[in-house]
Amino acid sequence: MYVPPPDHEVVCETNSRGEAAELRFVLESLGVRSKIQQFRGGWLVLVASDNASRAVEEIASYQREAAEQSTERPVVVPTYDGALFGVSVYAGVLMLVAVLMGRSVFGFDWWMAGQMQAGLVMGGQWWRTVTALTLHLDPGHIGSNLVFGCVFGLMAGRVLGGGVAWLVIVFSGALGNLVNAMLQSADHTSIGASTAVFSALGVLVSHALQPRSGPRENFLKRWSPLIGGLVIFGFTGIGGENTDVTAHATGLLAGLMLGWVGAALPSHWLGNRRVQQASGVAALMLVVIAWAVGLTLAGSQD
Repeated sequence: MYVPPPDHEVVCETNSRGEAAELRFVLESLGVRSKIQQFRGGWLVLVASDNASRAVEEIASYQREAAEQSTERPVVVPTYDGALFGVSVYAGVLMLVAVLMGRSVFGFDWWMAGQMQAGLVMGGQWWRTVTALTLHLDPGHIGSNLVFGCVFGLMAGRVLGGGVAWLVIVFSGALGNLVNAMLQSADHTSIGASTAVFSALGVLVSHALQPRSGPRENFLKRWSPLIGGLVIFGFTGIGGENTDVTAHATGLLAGLMLGWVGAALPSHWLGNRRVQQASGVAALMLVVIAWAVGLTLAGSQD
């Protein structure tokens, strides 16, 4: 027979270490200090004696909710077409701009014409918030944005459709650059698709946070997508000597906001091929028009 430490009581016994750790986590999240102890091949959850009755009630409530969820019909999240085509266009645009810039096609300085310079953006040169998303410093820079952009973009395309997803991502990236320009000094410059990449991450988080009919979720599970998104941002968005953390953060926030709107669109819109095609064309044309305006202005100043 197990004898608990003084002033402690056993509130649950299980054969699973994972279940014991989960119950301990539940109690800790509710402010009840607890610990687990192995005993004769099983696991015990212990709390202070003055918290024992509350702990028993909380565990019973949590187990009832879990049992109810297991009998309810699971939520089926619809997916849409065009995701692979969308990331193919994304990769193609980045590579094309890299080649055009490297060869100074048409005699233009693509770098100067397209970079996001805060003072110029605030002076009315809005197109730089878009063109800057397609410029990169070196092969390593463009390579990382291709990898993460394709991963996040592919997932966003699956849940919103390729066209709508990239329209939201491009607008969110541009909005992120605009807010970044508002927060920085006039001489601050920024380039790279990473602002749009983190916008795509924000879109995914917003979609995962959408309220849906189905099994009820506890607080931690309900907000786990946001927590996961912030963890990913922490690992990938704040490192590196030349990293513009503010641009990454504003891109993520813009993606969260506009992604929420996209995720709330009716499913029959997202499933409509014409809507997806029109949205994809609009996203691509926004990039083309932004570059056309920027290069035209650069040519007129030469």
